[in-house]
Amino acid sequence: MPVMEAPEPTHTENRRRIIRPANGLSLEEINGTVKIASPHEGFFKSLLSFSGPGALVAVGYMDPGNWVTSIGGGQQFGYLLLNVILLSSLIAMLLQYMAAKLGIVTGMDLAQATRAHTGKGLGIVLWITTELAIMATDIAEVIGAAIALHLLFGISLVVGVLLTVLDVLLLLLLMKIGFRKIEAIVATLILTIMVVFVYEVVLAKPDMGQVAAGFLPSPQILHHDQLVLALGIVGATVMPHNLYLHSAIVQSRAYDRHSEEGRAYALRFATWDSNIQLSMAFVVNCLLLLLGAALFFGKSGDLSTFGSLYDALQDPKLAGAVASPILSTLFAVALLASGQNSTITGTLTGQVVMEGFIHMRVPLWMRRVITRLLAVIPVVIITIIFNGSETALEQLLVYSQVFLCVALPISMVPLVYFTSSKKIIGERFANKPWMAALGWLSTAVLTFLNLQLITNIIGEIL
Repeated sequence: MPVMEAPEPTHTENRRRIIRPANGLSLEEINGTVKIASPHEGFFKSLLSFSGPGALVAVGYMDPGNWVTSIGGGQQFGYLLLNVILLSSLIAMLLQYMAAKLGIVTGMDLAQATRAHTGKGLGIVLWITTELAIMATDIAEVIGAAIALHLLFGISLVVGVLLTVLDVLLLLLLMKIGFRKIEAIVATLILTIMVVFVYEVVLAKPDMGQVAAGFLPSPQILHHDQLVLALGIVGATVMPHNLYLHSAIVQSRAYDRHSEEGRAYALRFATWDSNIQLSMAFVVNCLLLLLGAALFFGKSGDLSTFGSLYDALQDPKLAGAVASPILSTLFAVALLASGQNSTITGTLTGQVVMEGFIHMRVPLWMRRVITRLLAVIPVVIITIIFNGSETALEQLLVYSQVFLCVALPISMVPLVYFTSSKKIIGERFANKPWMAALGWLSTAVLTFLNLQLITNIIGEIL
């Protein structure tokens, strides 16, 4: 009697399962759902219809974890490191352009494309590595949000950490209102952060002549202390999860997938969107350094934690005549806004890498709960052991960055390779030789800097 094979589960049966196979479109729920303007409707209508994904990507470039570094750079070296922020932003624009191109031209996100050129075993290893990087990002969000709640409302850090679990409910609410509205909310939060720091920098009255000079390379950067901080800024430029996210969410637009002209049109405006939003992130990072330089340069005082920055902004001895509780409160509000942005981007990226690397799909609420609990547990443990020490929490934030450093080359190397290959992406869209060279140079430099950072962190632990 012949052996009967079990029938494949139907689409309806798959929908009933909590964990389901996934081997289709990237972020299938939103793929091709956002209508776009016709090329004949003009530049600005086209740009508006493609605007949004860049905002979700830009969030990663104004992460709370980099705030202390930027302000501390201004405090220690004045306006000297502005040119380093500029260089970092240009590298980010190049790599995010490649990520958008991969998604638009091939119809695959970076995780799917990588898995298509590797085996199942390696796919699982890459998935685990990237998930750890996402968890590290989530830890940064948990710590930043908990400290912001503590500074604004006096809530203990343990309670603040536990309250961040409620982000799950926020995400579920947002996913019900549509992807276009999510993009608008994220863009609004970014604008809020920018307005806060523009206001604070205007009050601080930076020396505009020195600001302009700061964008020019200076041999002073080669001195040891300046070089270490500059390398830290460049090394933290590109978040690996941003490359996966961007290659997926650009496919939310309903552009013509079947013609080169349709894909070229989509790529053109996706690049405009990305560069505009990354320029906003560049401005925010510059504002942070300007704030540190204008208010705190040449003054003693430890500004290595969010709490110390919050206190300094209302201390006339440090911030001078502009010091006020309003500045401190606005700083904490911006910190909270930045943390909420990461809730959305982290969860979407988790879905992208899970579906792309291991072809598995779980409901967003489940993946958010799991990711958040994995981030909250170590933060709660450290908070309790060190009796609510903010310094200990921010040390955990530094250590968690090791996962980001490891995941970075894993995402950058295949990205530059895929987008430079005429066989994979086509002759029209393949990177020009000079662009491929810049991509490989950026990859080599960032990989080296991140390996240095890993060495430093391990040295601190030991």
